[in-house]
Parts: sequence; structure tokens; C-alpha cells
Amino acid sequence: MPEISRFLGIVTTMFYNDHEPAHSHAVYGENAVTISIRDERVTGEFPVRRLRLVLEWTRLHRDELLDNWRLAKERKQLKRIAPLDYK
Repeated sequence: MPEISRFLGIVTTMFYNDHEPAHSHAVYGENAVTISIRDERVTGEFPVRRLRLVLEWTRLHRDELLDNWRLAKERKQLKRIAPLDYK
């Protein structure tokens, strides 16, 4: 599962040839969620503050995430995405 970004202890990834709809995975400690890229539907458990940050990051990088989704479906190398600028 290739890592595409990391910030504030959150690791975001995508699986190659994963099921639809387009989504990414985020892990924070023992918590994990799946986030639909287009409608931000969340499956799993995450601390509220960290979930807000991941959703903000998803909104900011939606086009890049969808591009990575396409690459993953084609089994090509995924591109790193800039972490959330939280300063």
C-alpha cells in the first residue's frame, strides 16, 4: 500500500487496483479510515480533530488524489502529495 502523504502523524495511502468508488486510506495510531475522494464519505474511526484535518487535506488535493486513483488502477507509480500546511 503506497504512502502518498504524511502529516501530523497521519499517513495517507492508496491500494493498487482497489474497489470503487475512488478513495484513500488514512491511519493515525491505531485508528484507520477510508475516505471517498468525491463525496468525502468516511468509513472507520478517527479522532475528530485529525479527521477534520484529513478531510481538509482531501478537499485541497482532490484533483491530485483522483489522478493517483487513475494511476493506481493502471498499476503505475503513485505521486507524492504535499502534506497539509498546518502552520
